[in-house]
Amino acid sequence: MLPHLFRQEYARMTAVLCRHFGLKHIEVAEDIASDTFLKASEHWAVHGIPENPGAWLYVVAKNRAKDYLKRVWLHETKIRDQQTDVVQPEVSFEFNRQLLSDSQLAMIFAVCNPVNPDESQVCLALQILCGFSLEEIANAFLAKPETIKKRLYRARTNLRRDNFPIRELSETQVKQRLDTVLRTLYLLFNEGYFSKTSDKQIRMDLCSEATRLTMLMTENPLTNTPQTNALLALMCYQSSRLGARTNERGEPVLFEEQDKSQWDQSLIDRGNYYLVQATNSAVVSRYHLEAGIAYWHTTPTDQNKWHHILQLYNQLLIIEYSPIAALNRTFAFAKVYGKQAALPEAEKLKLENSNYYHELLGYLYADTDSEKAADHYRAAIKLSRSKAEKQVLRRRINALEQGAVPRGR
Repeated sequence: MLPHLFRQEYARMTAVLCRHFGLKHIEVAEDIASDTFLKASEHWAVHGIPENPGAWLYVVAKNRAKDYLKRVWLHETKIRDQQTDVVQPEVSFEFNRQLLSDSQLAMIFAVCNPVNPDESQVCLALQILCGFSLEEIANAFLAKPETIKKRLYRARTNLRRDNFPIRELSETQVKQRLDTVLRTLYLLFNEGYFSKTSDKQIRMDLCSEATRLTMLMTENPLTNTPQTNALLALMCYQSSRLGARTNERGEPVLFEEQDKSQWDQSLIDRGNYYLVQATNSAVVSRYHLEAGIAYWHTTPTDQNKWHHILQLYNQLLIIEYSPIAALNRTFAFAKVYGKQAALPEAEKLKLENSNYYHELLGYLYADTDSEKAADHYRAAIKLSRSKAEKQVLRRRINALEQGAVPRGR
């Protein structure tokens, strides 16, 4: 019960406290929030969980904030200035639904500071917006806690220096940072959907948090843009297949081998809804195109789906080139024109330092040269940082050695 509430309420509570104290005093806000949950764990262990635990937490947080403000007032007046006849001011501090929503949205824009590198923004998002511990973030990135601690320290220093106002967002603030915010949420989701650093290929907690924060963006008129809806549609489509991407032993399952009955149709329907919402203007972003690609992946009965996917990848590469998109486009090309025709397309990319490049070539060579395919899979294993991905590649090598060709990437 308490861990779930912590994930749900810690970020909201911290955001409202930062609204009151200012982002430069974020540690004060986090200390009060942490102290509130510590009090809850102690009190509930003895007296049981209250009927409305969320309300109970906010009452405690409010009292803790008032106590802190009183201590500051005492220092600033009676102690520092040796004044004993100063009348104590009335300390005002409130939590309400609108304040929680506005403050958390502003906190998302504060955390997604373009001054910080992408990885640091994602780390900050996990810690401040999602309530992840230092150890959990280190596990997510397969890094030492000390490395993550240093990364967060530098990023938080920039955060305090910037002192982004935690209040209702203005149109100017949204325009200045919306692209950065969406990119950070996109990276956060991708780290969960196909982790390149964790022993687990899928981190559902990261996908869930990224989706929750993006959904929050659609609830505000200023941030409910076509790009935001397209990103949320993409997340819904991708999340719909999470349950089918691993077997009962936790091993990855290739796309074409997935049990379609395990796909979550309700999430696909939600993806369709948000994709329709994303087409309310002439804007076409990378999120629109990737959502379109994900849509066709969830439509297995359409005979021309790979033609549609290839066309979307062609458009995506024009808007924003990336090596991964180029490799995925080549895979779609192979589905449309055959593996032999796709080999020159793949080799001209010259991405020898990418495990995905060798993985793709292994797939393309599998029908005609099993030895060469196995060599590429071995090269991919050496370059990959994902334990789960290495398991998939070893299975493919075993299949080649036994004469069974894998059917999908």
